[in-house]
Amino acid sequence: MNHKKAQLQGVVEALLFVSDEPVGASRLAKVIDVSQASVEATLHALAEEYATADRGFQLREVAGGWRLYTHPAYHQQVEEYVLSWDTRRLSQAALEALAVIAYHQPVSRQGVNAVRGVNSEAVISSLIEKGLVREAGRDKNAGNAILYGTTRAFLERFGLKDLGELPPLEEFAPDPDTERAIRERLNALDGSVLNLDEDREGEDELEGDDGSD
Repeated sequence: MNHKKAQLQGVVEALLFVSDEPVGASRLAKVIDVSQASVEATLHALAEEYATADRGFQLREVAGGWRLYTHPAYHQQVEEYVLSWDTRRLSQAALEALAVIAYHQPVSRQGVNAVRGVNSEAVISSLIEKGLVREAGRDKNAGNAILYGTTRAFLERFGLKDLGELPPLEEFAPDPDTERAIRERLNALDGSVLNLDEDREGEDELEGDDGSD
């Protein structure tokens, strides 16, 4: 590796380490004052290098940018080391509501209630506070009810490049009957006339957790 290439890798690594959110190749290129193509090549090379060397961290492309993550193989040790990790966990109720919103967004609170079978108002409020869910518009067929969708922070936290990387729904169903019941409930929510609020697309920064769901 020549000196110029090594220097570019070094500065890209330094910027990734201090970034608290995914950062795009175009932004890195602007800061470093090099071509975007050079930065993209460097990012892919670093990701491959970390994976090949089985390092304790990985470089992933998520939520429209690149970010360093600890290696999944060491999550248990990291969890034990970071004492505040437990406060960032989501309860079963929050995970259920988040799954409904992720797979059927935009969806109203009534829609989430219909799938879960219980009132989800407090859970959805908690997910909004955590920056994982946002208001995505209004349902004109249901009294202008608020519709909810996931945020970029949701993609970031779950390591997804986009919603297309969500695992198939059947992976969460313990048996065919449960899967069919879930799909029927989700399909029953179809047909809403939406008025999506495009201006809120960027309002999805992950806020600090308070440990409550």
